[in-house]
Amino acid sequence: MNMTSKKKIALLPGDGIGPEVSAQAVKVFDAISDRFDTYFEYCHGDVGAVAIERQGAPLPEETLDACRCADAVFFGAIGDPKYDNNPKAKVRPEQGLLKLRQELGLYANIRPVKTYERLLHLSPLKANRLQGTDFVIFRELTGGIYFGDKATAQDGQSAYDTCSYKASEIERIAKLAFEEALRRRRKLTLVDKANVMETSRLWRSVVQDLAPAYPEVALDFMYVDVAAMQLIQHPKQFDVMLTSNMFGDILSDEASVLTGSMGLLPSASIGISASMFEPIHGSYPQAAGQDIANPMAAILSAAMLVEHLGLQEAATAVRASVQHVLEKGIGTPELDPAIAYGCSQIGDLIAHLVAEPEEEVLVREEKISQRLSTII
Repeated sequence: MNMTSKKKIALLPGDGIGPEVSAQAVKVFDAISDRFDTYFEYCHGDVGAVAIERQGAPLPEETLDACRCADAVFFGAIGDPKYDNNPKAKVRPEQGLLKLRQELGLYANIRPVKTYERLLHLSPLKANRLQGTDFVIFRELTGGIYFGDKATAQDGQSAYDTCSYKASEIERIAKLAFEEALRRRRKLTLVDKANVMETSRLWRSVVQDLAPAYPEVALDFMYVDVAAMQLIQHPKQFDVMLTSNMFGDILSDEASVLTGSMGLLPSASIGISASMFEPIHGSYPQAAGQDIANPMAAILSAAMLVEHLGLQEAATAVRASVQHVLEKGIGTPELDPAIAYGCSQIGDLIAHLVAEPEEEVLVREEKISQRLSTII
């Protein structure tokens, strides 16, 4: 094969099921290499609890250096009960992720939310509300109330958290959201609380000023409390949703229930010096090492990564392969599939379909009891 491009990926598997799902994403990266003129070079780094145990810090300097030198970062999961259950722990795995966001300047978190016909029954919502839902949330990630000044009075009877935004912080993520809307159904919804918050009024002003540069995008505005209701009542109305850090944190978690499984939701964090791609699920330590974790969110995150690197055809192939597997009723146990596969089997299957797209997976009835399928 004639290798025409080389890309360097920093692999940060992390904790819990992170290494297992990351391994399946690597299978897919390798399948892309087999089919497309691309070569992926991997550099591995510790982060989270495993980094604390091995190196005494949740984000070692060598891991950060590897991320800065890479074309993109792939992140597995972070968190460990040893630290979650110890309120006195001064060093925590999650500190590694927060520092990573800060050091890489990861200012825009992108979360696609798409429902699959075969899995509609897994959501608590009625199927007729969910069919056709396909939108993406753009959440500002490095500003707002989470990063503003905060303090508690000495007497413990009062406290404050300051929400602050600069126009430049809003503009850079708004541009990304407008550009994504152009690639999709050309509708952008800004979610804010402009009726009571000065920062939200600044968001509206900046976004309105940008709108004339994107005349093909229909722009509308929605208060966050209304958006929270509309996500449940009429989720298919949304195309691209743009919002601030705290609102995006809450709404994206709410939106995760629409698909019926967090194991299907990928994400990207676009940064100044590098960009990072990760499944939105946590480390799920109870499932670690049992080969039952759903790797599809990690694999779909891999699709977002290669798309970010300009490999659109490869990204499309990965997404089509995931959809094909789901339509055939194949999945990990929590999807309640017709045929239950383990984490590594799902990785093998999707990687095979990416590398050999002309081959279909035919599920034979006599194999269902053995939880196998025949690839022909």
